[in-house]
Amino acid sequence: MASNPDRYELLAQLLRDMRVKANLTQTELAISLDKPQSYVSKYESGERRLDLVELADLCGVLGVTLPELVARFLDRRK
Repeated sequence: MASNPDRYELLAQLLRDMRVKANLTQTELAISLDKPQSYVSKYESGERRLDLVELADLCGVLGVTLPELVARFLDRRK
């Protein structure tokens, strides 16, 4: 099993990739979440962690369900 820091980095990369695939800049995503751009930057860089409610909000903007996000995360861990 990957260590916690590795898993957090994996999640941050997944969230970055999903944002890019959705053709959103950090600023555009932040506006959709009613957050500052630094919020997106910090969780994408691993400086900040997200809780379940924040992940659910993020999924809503990115057009995926929370179970889909978890499945993608688990697939990347393989």
